[in-house]
Amino acid sequence: MKVSESYIDWVVSLALDEDIGSGDITTIALEPGDDIWEAELIFKSDRGVLCGSRFFERAFQLLDVDAGFEWQFEDGDLIEGRSNVWRGRAVADTILTAERVALNFICHLSGIATNTRRYVDATKGKVRVLDTRKTTPLLRLAEKYAVRVGGGSNHRLGLYDGVLIKDNHIKIAGSVSRAVGLARKNSHHLLKIEVEVCDLKQVEEALSVNADVIMLDNFTEDEIARAVEIIGGRAGVELSGGVNLDNISRYADIGADYISIGALVHHATWVDFSLEVSGRVDIADN
Repeated sequence: MKVSESYIDWVVSLALDEDIGSGDITTIALEPGDDIWEAELIFKSDRGVLCGSRFFERAFQLLDVDAGFEWQFEDGDLIEGRSNVWRGRAVADTILTAERVALNFICHLSGIATNTRRYVDATKGKVRVLDTRKTTPLLRLAEKYAVRVGGGSNHRLGLYDGVLIKDNHIKIAGSVSRAVGLARKNSHHLLKIEVEVCDLKQVEEALSVNADVIMLDNFTEDEIARAVEIIGGRAGVELSGGVNLDNISRYADIGADYISIGALVHHATWVDFSLEVSGRVDIADN
């Protein structure tokens, strides 16, 4: 998954507008002048996956088109121990004003990528780890990009690109079979139909109407094993609910095709970065 430049500029601009408002009154009061300064981005966590480099640098470039950068790492790289990740040059007010927005993006997205990498590594390649729609409003594309950078896969981007029949859909439709039948009838023929089920009876019902993917919601390990046996390869199997870093390796061994985990995003801890001004750039060096 790639994130378009137009989306990056849009979401970073929103963040800058939110933070700057009518003006950065502290920086303005200090009269920093037009001199060029150099700053360094320092990775301070023990271990993490870098993500969000383009969001980070656009926070500066949208304020100063002449800002220059040099990266020592790229998105997807595993960083271990204190490291200098980036060096940039810009006028002082650009560095001071964009600093927090730039850091917010790279700390947050690197946290998601790092958390996802832990989950993916724990499965040892036995199952695909998927994200969900439990994302921060307006940041979904950025957060789903971070999941991909961490080695995970994306579920639906939104309500518009995949059919997923959940419990409330089933209640309104009346049954699993009726919901799947209506979805099949009224959706594009190339779209897969996925349905969430809550017990083994609904597994059988979903199979009877040829659901493409069956999501087992909060099943126990024994129930999952039985469901996988019943399905017998006639539909894809997705697990959802109750999966965490402590138990995902066991779930990965049961035989499902996918595990969707909202915690990839909403339980991710920010990676620790700091931006440090290192000195004024001499005109002769600029």
